[in-house]
Amino acid sequence: QVQLVESGGGLVQAGGSLRLSCAASGRTFYNYNMGWFRQTPGKEREFVAAIPRSGDSTYYADSVKGRFTISRDNAKNTVYLQMNSLKSEDTAIYYCAGGRYYPLDRKDQYDYWGQGTQVTVSS
Repeated sequence: QVQLVESGGGLVQAGGSLRLSCAASGRTFYNYNMGWFRQTPGKEREFVAAIPRSGDSTYYADSVKGRFTISRDNAKNTVYLQMNSLKSEDTAIYYCAGGRYYPLDRKDQYDYWGQGTQVTVSS
């Protein structure tokens, strides 16, 4: 069992930056691929970024490529999402997720989810 807790969301102006963190409980964090997804009212939860348990590669949605960076620190049981050059369309609730399977951009491949953190970008 893995419990995930996101933090770091908030209100930021367009063009600004935020760093989201996702702290995982349990001793097996290093066994899990980790992903970030986001959701706005009335829409499906969509893939943002992912990093496999090895940490040796990263994957991004086209909409955030070049602006967002995902990373993980297995010693701290934490995954991060650095978000730069934020746009109003990045406004959403952001969720981190942990899973064992591929492909990493599919939300049904993740077993564990955090409660979400709100990111609001004002234009």
